[in-house]
Amino acid sequence: MPKNNGNLALKGLDELLFSTEEQRQEEKREQVQQIPIDELHPFTNHPFKVVDDEAMTRTVESIAQFGVLAPLIARPRPDGDGYEIISGHRRQFAAKMAGLETLPVIVRDMDDDAATILMVDSNLQREHILPSERAFAYKMKLDAMRRTSGRPSKENPRQVVGNFETAEIIGKESGESGRQVQRFIRLTNLVPELLDMVDEKKISFNPAVELSYLDAKQQQDFLEAMDASQNAPSLSQAIRIKKLAQQSEFSYDAVYDIMNEEKKSELDTVTIKNETLRKYFPRSYTPRQMESIIIKLLDQWQLKKQQAKQKKQEEAR
Repeated sequence: MPKNNGNLALKGLDELLFSTEEQRQEEKREQVQQIPIDELHPFTNHPFKVVDDEAMTRTVESIAQFGVLAPLIARPRPDGDGYEIISGHRRQFAAKMAGLETLPVIVRDMDDDAATILMVDSNLQREHILPSERAFAYKMKLDAMRRTSGRPSKENPRQVVGNFETAEIIGKESGESGRQVQRFIRLTNLVPELLDMVDEKKISFNPAVELSYLDAKQQQDFLEAMDASQNAPSLSQAIRIKKLAQQSEFSYDAVYDIMNEEKKSELDTVTIKNETLRKYFPRSYTPRQMESIIIKLLDQWQLKKQQAKQKKQEEAR
């Protein structure tokens, strides 16, 4: 008896439909591609520094041994010349140092604002972030979110979110207040020399925020006054300098006079950094033990100084 050709036709149609749907789902899944390392380019105005430091050395060693375990995220460049890295700048740098020729990459088609937000969020997870990096990252994300939220949706044609509301959203995602996010963004108004001093902890964060209200010429004058006085600004001094600028009374001489003042805290205390003392004491010593030995040594020095003075007086008789 001949076989039912209708069943075969239906089976073939089912397989065709299933295969097509499977292909559609597969196309939706993000695929990891091996892309030549030289075709991967940094994100435009990337605010995070890639530094060849001790941590990078460890990353290079790990990649040389195990390869790049977490794929980078990139998007095609508009001109078709390779890809723009969204997440993975440090991994690319380390992979180059390790001699790799290709990297695993997830390629996504993303507009500028979506790519900026993802780039910032992926880098803010790092353990150590400089104030300047956080400042420019927050600013880039805030600008991108403002543009995105400022585009009216069909459901809310008057949809607009202000800077404060956007900063609050960014702060919640980063574990900070919206006000603190705005204060970090203020640092982007500092001239590069001043911002470097904030990164190097030569100027504290809060005084730096106040100094960010000075214009570029005033900031340069402040730098000269700071160098001449050999003093870093306290918060109260920075506030007074900002007030001078707001009242159109700013001048180099006025700033120098403020910076040359003796701070009460400097008159009352002497601070020696822990890492400085550690060079002279065993690691097991507590701060109290180190203080006790320092006092004893100073007492001995004072005694020798008095004995030397007394001897000199006796010789003069």
